[in-house]
Amino acid sequence: MADTKTTEFEEEVSSKGNSRIVEMSWDPITRIVGSLGIYTKIDFSQRKVVECFSTSSIFRGYSIFMKGKDPRDAHFITSRICGICGDNHAACSVYNQNMAFKVRPPHLGEWICNLGEAAEYMFDHCIFQENLVAVDFCEKMVKETNPGVWEKATRTEAPNGHIHGYKTIADIMRAFNPIEGEFYREALVMSRVTREMFCLMEGRHVHPSTLYAGGVGTVPSVQLFTDYLTRLMKYIDWVKKAVPMHDDVFNFFYQALPGYEEVGKRRILLGCWSSLPDPEFCDFRYETMTDWARKSFVTPGIVVDGELLTTDLVEINLGIRILLGSSYYDDWVESNGHYRVTRDPLGNPVDPRHPWNVDTLPKPQKRDFKGKYSWVMSPRWFDKRSYLALDTGGGPLARLWVTALAGLVKTPYVEATGNSVKIHLPKTATRGPLSLEWKVPQWSNTIERDRARSYFQAYAAGLGLYFVEKALEEVRKGHTKTWNPFEVPKEAISCGFTEAVRGVLSHHMIIENGKIANYQPWPPTPWNANPRDIYGTPGPYEDAVQNTPIFEENSEEHFKGIDIMRTVRSFDPCLPCGVHMYLPKGKVVEAYHSPTFAATQWKK
Repeated sequence: MADTKTTEFEEEVSSKGNSRIVEMSWDPITRIVGSLGIYTKIDFSQRKVVECFSTSSIFRGYSIFMKGKDPRDAHFITSRICGICGDNHAACSVYNQNMAFKVRPPHLGEWICNLGEAAEYMFDHCIFQENLVAVDFCEKMVKETNPGVWEKATRTEAPNGHIHGYKTIADIMRAFNPIEGEFYREALVMSRVTREMFCLMEGRHVHPSTLYAGGVGTVPSVQLFTDYLTRLMKYIDWVKKAVPMHDDVFNFFYQALPGYEEVGKRRILLGCWSSLPDPEFCDFRYETMTDWARKSFVTPGIVVDGELLTTDLVEINLGIRILLGSSYYDDWVESNGHYRVTRDPLGNPVDPRHPWNVDTLPKPQKRDFKGKYSWVMSPRWFDKRSYLALDTGGGPLARLWVTALAGLVKTPYVEATGNSVKIHLPKTATRGPLSLEWKVPQWSNTIERDRARSYFQAYAAGLGLYFVEKALEEVRKGHTKTWNPFEVPKEAISCGFTEAVRGVLSHHMIIENGKIANYQPWPPTPWNANPRDIYGTPGPYEDAVQNTPIFEENSEEHFKGIDIMRTVRSFDPCLPCGVHMYLPKGKVVEAYHSPTFAATQWKK
C-alpha cells in the first residue's frame, strides 16, 4: 500500500460538464519528518489535480527564545531546530558568528568543516533518495499503482546494466523494495559509512560538538583524514552504481508514461545560497561577500525561466522578503512602525520585510483555507518587479543548475561547464574510473528533482576527495591550527548563508549590548512548504501539485495518490525547520513537589 492517510473525502459534481471533483487529503505525509498536510481537489474525469493547499500544524519559536542569548551559543541552540539537518544549521550559525565577531578561521579549520558538510550531503541524500524516495519507484509500489508500467519494466532492458549489474528495469525496481531489496540494504550500510565520516570531522551527528566561531575543535592528523578517505572510497565505489541505476529508472518513466514530465512541473524559479566556501578566499566579511561567495564550491545564484539572474550573494540577501498572507502570524510591519536595520554594512537600504527586521508574532487560530491555514511563513525574492516564489528543487536541482550555468567551479574531480556539471570519480575497489555529467534539464519537475539528488551525491563525493587532499597539504606543511580567537562585539548585524541538504539556509542576527536582539533562521522548508502569500501566490509544494496529471491506474475508490506523493517527496520535505513550538498561556490548577519528583498540571 502507498503510505497515505486519507482524512477527508468529499465528492462534488462540478457545474461545468461532467467533471467530478473529489477532495482528498494526506495528513500527515509519511516518510518525512514533521506534520505536513497536503489537501487537494482532484478532477478524476480529467485525471488532474485542480487545487492544492500545503499545511503545517505546529509552531516552536526559535526566533523568539533566541533573544537575549549569548551569541556564542547560537550554533549549539539552532542546531536543535532539526534532528535531520542540525549540522547545517550549526555551520550556518558559525558562519554568521564569524561575520559578527570579525574572525577568519585557519584554512585547516575550514577544510575540516567542509569535509563534515560534504559528508552530511552524502549521508542525508543517500538515506532519503535510496531508502525513502526510491520506495515510490520500487516493485511493490509500481505493481500496486501502475501494473501496466510494471509489465513494461519486466520487458525493458536497463541501458546502464553493464555498469550497475541489473539486467532489466524491473530488476532495479525489485532492488528498491524496502527491507528485502538488495540496493535498499546497501544504501543503509552506506548511510552508516557516511555518518561515520561526518563524526570524524564534526564530533557528533546531528548536533556537532566541535564546530565553533573561529574554527573547529577537531584534532587534525594524517590518520584522521586517512580514516575519512577510506570510508569515502567505499562510498564512491557504491555511488558509481547508484547514479546509473536512477538514470535508468527515471528515463524509463518518461518512456513508459508519455507526458510524465508534467508531474510536479512548475515554472523554473530556483534559488541557491552557496555552500562549502573556499578557505583561500573566504574571510566571512559582509563587505567582501560578493567575491568570496562566488569562489565557493557550490555557487550562489537565482535562476528564473532558465536564465541565471545573479550570482551576487549581497544582492540575493537584500532581495529576500518575508510575506505572511495565509500564515498564523500578526504582521510586524503593521505592528511595529520602526525597524532595527535600515542599511546593510555596505550602506544599501534594507527592506522592512527583510529577515533582519522580522519580528515573529504568532497568532494561533482555526485553520481556514480561505484565510490562514499554516504555521509556515512565505519567503519570497524580490527582483525589483515581483515577489518570486523560489524553490530549491529539493536542494540538489537548484545547486547543480546554478553552479552549472555560472561555470565558476573547477577542481580535479568536479567542474562546471556553463551548461552542465562534470564529475570525475577515480578507480575504486570494485569499479574503474567513471565520469558523470549532469546536464541542465528542460524542466523543474518531480523526476528532475530526484535525478539531481542522485548526481549531487556524486558531486559531494568528488568534492570530498578534493577537500581531503587540501587538508592533508595543510597538515604536511605543519599548519595544524584549527581555531582563531575573537571578541564578542557590543553591537553587530550579521548573516550566514549556506545550503542545507534540502536547499537554501540563511541565519540573520542582530547583537545589542553583547546579546542577541534578533535571530532569524530561514531554512529551505519555509521556501518550499509555504502557503499562499498576501498576493495569493501559492507556495512551491502547492504550485507543483496543482495541475499535476494523474497517471496512477487505480480508480478513485482505491486511489493511493502516488503521483502526488512523488511530487511532494521530490522536494525532500522536512517540516521541523519551518515551524517551531508555541506554548499558549495556561492556568496552574495544582502544583506540588515531592522528594522524588516535581510536577505541575496545566489547563488551557
